[in-house]
Amino acid sequence: MGVVVFVDNHEGKISKSSLEAVVYASKIDANCTAVSYGNVANDKLAELGQYGAKKVISQSGLTHFDNGMLAKLVADTATSEGAEVIVFSHDFSGRAIASMVAAKLKAGIVSGVVDYPQTGTAFTVKKAVFSGKAFADFTITSDKKVLTLLPNSIDITTGSGSAEVVNSSADLGSSRIRVKEFKKKGGEGKIDLTEAELVVSAGRGLKGPENWGMVEELAQILGAATACSRPVADIGWRPHHEHVGQTGIAISPNLYIAAGISGAIQHLAGVNRSKVIVVINTDPEAPFFKAADYGIVGDAFEVMPKLIEAAKKLKANA
Repeated sequence: MGVVVFVDNHEGKISKSSLEAVVYASKIDANCTAVSYGNVANDKLAELGQYGAKKVISQSGLTHFDNGMLAKLVADTATSEGAEVIVFSHDFSGRAIASMVAAKLKAGIVSGVVDYPQTGTAFTVKKAVFSGKAFADFTITSDKKVLTLLPNSIDITTGSGSAEVVNSSADLGSSRIRVKEFKKKGGEGKIDLTEAELVVSAGRGLKGPENWGMVEELAQILGAATACSRPVADIGWRPHHEHVGQTGIAISPNLYIAAGISGAIQHLAGVNRSKVIVVINTDPEAPFFKAADYGIVGDAFEVMPKLIEAAKKLKANA
């Protein structure tokens, strides 16, 4: 069963979610082929062999802005490699390109899978449904199968070895997209919220943007990303790219700390795939406590400084 996996990068650095996708693909077929683009150094691409890739096909000159050409690159590679399964990360690029590839190959597609497929009598994968409240198994019966893997769903394992790197110059046609300006969201060195393993978030309980310093301090100590609820983003306390929830970014970190967020169903839909949820709220009846693994009934202005001090001591003793 041939497998092709799309490898995304940010300014030449391969994303963590793409490394997870490579590991995932290699467990389906040990001879999986990775597809890369842009200006990623060949030695970095060869390192994908440590994650399970046997071969990497790379085409420079493409950018993440042109999903149509990237989709053609992946689809053409899947055809030439005789791949039955095409794997993407369930991130912004992966979701956009996967649907195009599925259409080009007339493939069945399941997005947001959370476990390895069962390939005994049928090809069956598991994904979360009903805003993460349950799981369902989906069987794909088409010859070609497209999957997007939810970030942080599997552990990254590494081994030895080096992947063969093939620099491609395939004719993908002319781009129909022209980029006039690009503004990068967030500050330099900020952790990508979609890939973060640790997230510190807050809501209107912090009473104003001037109080976000303690959220950022705790996040900095833990090496975490910062996030917020929708009302906070809507009133301009925090940028919209930090908004997590049903209408924002859906995340699945190992640890999600929420201070001053009541936990409306729309917010829960975006964070309930977190492995551990810690909630800080003054209201013992806040709905978020029902979803929390650990709950602290207390004022965030009293609890957060204590967490910061505890985190500092933990880091100092590490």
